[in-house]
Amino acid sequence: MTGYGRGESVSNGKKFTVELNSVNRKQSEVAVNLPRELAEAEPRIRDLINAQISRGRLNVTVAFHDSTGVATKPAIDLEAARAYHRAMLDLQKELGVTGDIGIETVLRAPGVLRAPEEKSVSVEEAWPHVEAALKEALTSLIKMREREAKHLAKDLIKRLKIVRGSLRKIRQLAPGVVKKYRQSLHERIRAAGVDLPVDDDRLVKELVFFAEKSDVTEELTRLDSHFAQFAHGLRKSEPVGRTLDFITQEIYREFNTLGAKANDVEISQLVVTCKAEMEKIREQIQNIE
Repeated sequence: MTGYGRGESVSNGKKFTVELNSVNRKQSEVAVNLPRELAEAEPRIRDLINAQISRGRLNVTVAFHDSTGVATKPAIDLEAARAYHRAMLDLQKELGVTGDIGIETVLRAPGVLRAPEEKSVSVEEAWPHVEAALKEALTSLIKMREREAKHLAKDLIKRLKIVRGSLRKIRQLAPGVVKKYRQSLHERIRAAGVDLPVDDDRLVKELVFFAEKSDVTEELTRLDSHFAQFAHGLRKSEPVGRTLDFITQEIYREFNTLGAKANDVEISQLVVTCKAEMEKIREQIQNIE
């Protein structure tokens, strides 16, 4: 599921910030971007995240910088500046050339002017503040994901109603399949000019065989059970994405079997409708925690 979260914590003139963003992914994947000084904190960061996030690709960015607002000055190596200046004057004298050796020339010499050095920070000193910022970012991220989950749940419930409505029609049609087959069989026999009594053993055996082969009672019972489990999963507050994914696959398989056994055009059309909706449900479930 998608989401974004940001947290920060300030300590000893340093601000620690953590940014999280997640995108849909069937499995869990965490990518952590840390300053070199805090590299050892990566396992702790992963443990905190994995305790609350079980699905999706999560990008983590941790940074720290000066938060005092005081401008830092560049560092100047006076000894190096003096040495370069003396060397330039000596060279000027040696070559017998004239000209001004300005401050700009000296400052451009290697090592004279350096960028201000950042204060280093240890992992143990930084961790309480990184942890606080990470927890704040996780709270924001999870709230955003929960809002998305509510929208997804509404869509799933709407599609499930369509499927269960079609399933009720299938249940109503199923008992009449054998009757329709008997009528069709008698019509074919009459059309072929064969004179067989209604209670002929061969006809009875054929009808019994067809009734057993086209009986979808077990599939309907299992589908009811799967849908009940699916609805129960949607009401849970814990991660259920993988569970719902498994149940959806089972429902899809039951519809495949039901469609193959029913031997009825109307039921087959309803099964196609159900499978189309279940495919959409399966796609959405890939985004659920």
